[in-house]
Amino acid sequence: MNYLLPILAYIIGSIPFGLIVGKWGYGIDIREHGSGNLGGTNTFRTLGVKAGLIVTAGDILKGTLAASLPILFNSDLHPLFIGLFAVIGHTYPLFANFKGGKAVATSAGVLLFYEPLLFVFLLLCFFICLYITKYVSLSSMLTGILAFIYTLFTSDIPLIIVVAFLASFVIYRHRANLKRIREKTEPQVKWLSKKK
Repeated sequence: MNYLLPILAYIIGSIPFGLIVGKWGYGIDIREHGSGNLGGTNTFRTLGVKAGLIVTAGDILKGTLAASLPILFNSDLHPLFIGLFAVIGHTYPLFANFKGGKAVATSAGVLLFYEPLLFVFLLLCFFICLYITKYVSLSSMLTGILAFIYTLFTSDIPLIIVVAFLASFVIYRHRANLKRIREKTEPQVKWLSKKK
């Protein structure tokens, strides 16, 4: 059974909630709008708050479910290891031509299962960073870095290694956003701005 769990986790991660919600709920393929990304951020911008929340929750829970598979199937495989396959599935989804999200929400879902306190800490960090910077992409990257720093104060070697990988992967996936931030063309979150 062990060899099937990574495959199952990848399939779970490949569920394209952004595509499903966009097409079934709004008759829109969000890949043809905004950044073209299937993640929550582009869904928020393209379809609004309700759709964005649904997609983000779905993407998070994909990681949570995948990480729980070793427990559900009484396997000795590490939950973080299996969770990584869901992150890969989310980023390179089988059901959406291997073009998915940027690994943030599903990574968070993996951590929600394995270390809920870390998940809450990162959620707070993300919104603080978002309030200060107004950039979702930059906030995601900064939160990934803070996650890694957090793990250094633990003695959990698998957690340190996996979070280091996830943080690096999130930054890699946002490399185009970094360029747009430098060029001042990256969209900002307007609803956090003070009204004039």
